Amino acid sequence: MATENGKKGANASKNGRNDIICCVKALKRLSNKERFRSFCQLFSREDRVLIVIVADPDSMASAMALKRILSRRVREIVIAHPNNIKRVNNLAMRDLLKIPLVRLKNVKAEEFTKRIIVDSQPSHHPDFQKIEFDVVIDHHPLTTGWNARFIDVRPEYGAVSSMMTEYLKAAGIKPSVALSTGLFYGIKVDTQNFTVKCSYSDVLCFQYLFKRINQNLLNKIETADIRRSELKYFKIAFENMKIRKNRIYAHLGRVGNPDILVVVADFLTHVHEIGWVIISGQYGEKLIVIFRSDGYKKDAGKLAQKVFGKVGSAGGHRQSARAEVPFKNLPDIDPSTFDTKGLQKFFKSVLK
Repeated sequence: MATENGKKGANASKNGRNDIICCVKALKRLSNKERFRSFCQLFSREDRVLIVIVADPDSMASAMALKRILSRRVREIVIAHPNNIKRVNNLAMRDLLKIPLVRLKNVKAEEFTKRIIVDSQPSHHPDFQKIEFDVVIDHHPLTTGWNARFIDVRPEYGAVSSMMTEYLKAAGIKPSVALSTGLFYGIKVDTQNFTVKCSYSDVLCFQYLFKRINQNLLNKIETADIRRSELKYFKIAFENMKIRKNRIYAHLGRVGNPDILVVVADFLTHVHEIGWVIISGQYGEKLIVIFRSDGYKKDAGKLAQKVFGKVGSAGGHRQSARAEVPFKNLPDIDPSTFDTKGLQKFFKSVLK
């Protein structure tokens, strides 16, 4: 009986995935205007709509676009996110573009008549799995274990901001300067300035938005990397860094936010004749190590994996990588006395 139930469960799961795939394929055959009309048919004037995102540039811009599209079609729209926004760029984007966000834990999803998830899927986060979504709009690979009345998932797109730009155009809506700037930045971030996989549609939307953005506003968002309280970490880096051959090492001690390690590492890559930058810090009970290389005859991802792969999570790309290692996996290391010399020792036998 257990085997029979198992088969039924597997078949149900398979059928569920097939239903989603069919829905996605059917929507892809539609034109942008047909797709937009199909989306709008779900909503009525009395609807209260909850838009759920994991807050980052692409999702925040996409939620802004959805709010604009639905603003005259429904009674109320709330944008909610489960994550704590820590990156300064993201905080700057939220504040400068005046994106109205609330924490998901502070709203009751069941009190809304329609629920939309953007730049994510219900299986991506435990909090999402508790919600029955009517609409799923995303560009990540299709997952299973969920369904919705309207599913627009396009993994070939580099950013959902591009998809939402097409929705706006199909609706005949000219995005405001703030919305255009947000969508433009969302595409830039998720395509990494078109250095990762993206579609021709991303390029066309990028060009369309470029004519409408405020460059000064965009620069303010992009350059907002550091909190005033974090300037001290540059002082620590300069005082503690060691340069050997063409490599810079620096351990910054305990940090309140691991993102500052990335900011310091990126800054030090501008030093002439430096091929490697390796910055570490303690965050919680973990050693966080950020790698940067010039990518020429060097591979930061492979180095991270070689040095820390057996004791923690490590990996990345040729020019950038990251390792996170619980100190309990490093029994010979005392976090309170670990310093730049200790960091160098990890690489002594690898970088000769």
